[in-house]
Amino acid sequence: MSLFGFLNQYPWLVYLSGVLQIVFLVHAVVTRRNFYWIFILLIGSYLAVLAYLFLEILPGLRGGTRRAGAALGAGLEAIKPLDTRIREAQERLAESDTLSHRADLAALQARAGRPDEAQATLQPLLNGIYADDPVVLLTSAELELARGNAAAAESLLNRVDLKTSAATRTRSLTLLAQAQEAQGKTAEADQTYRDAMTAATTEEPRTRYAAFLLKQGRRDEAARLLDQLARTEQRATNLYRRQEREWFQMAAGLRRELR
Repeated sequence: MSLFGFLNQYPWLVYLSGVLQIVFLVHAVVTRRNFYWIFILLIGSYLAVLAYLFLEILPGLRGGTRRAGAALGAGLEAIKPLDTRIREAQERLAESDTLSHRADLAALQARAGRPDEAQATLQPLLNGIYADDPVVLLTSAELELARGNAAAAESLLNRVDLKTSAATRTRSLTLLAQAQEAQGKTAEADQTYRDAMTAATTEEPRTRYAAFLLKQGRRDEAARLLDQLARTEQRATNLYRRQEREWFQMAAGLRRELR
């Protein structure tokens, strides 16, 4: 039986395809999918519906139950008062002095606006077997920046092994550029931001570099970089847009400053 004969025998499939075309068109517009999907869904009938289902809808649903469970657990933890979470983290650290427990406590103390306490929590790690651990160095450097100690942050960041991973390299160079900028080392910061953007694992370096350029009065360069970010956001998958939301939102704010 030909495909058309099959559809003639089951005409409700044609109606279902039409309904799904409308639903998927709305989904594509609301979630800002690439424009070609709108064109394909308009002219492609059931083939377009199947393509959109398998290429856009189903991948987003995979692992949904697992993510929902993790999100619920994180949500329940997040609604606890911060002081309670800090106390519980301190109790866990007292029971077992591990890298993870110290890092968790330091992160909570930093969120509570207590960077001095957070740095004190991490200090033993900087003098022990974890002295060269990238996570420890990056976290400590970030805290030093928050405390206004840009030179100390730069010293820590210069100890990070950039070959550890692409993510470590991106984060380390971005923080280093911020530390250099805070010290007025404009030329060095400019080059470090550029290095951070090479093979970056996040949009943070590009966005922070655009902000740096604006501060330096280099509006044309900043505008070109922000236009690139806007095009990246437009072409990005829904997952990537959620992942990089903080930087895309920051870039949108910078574009408003340019007007």
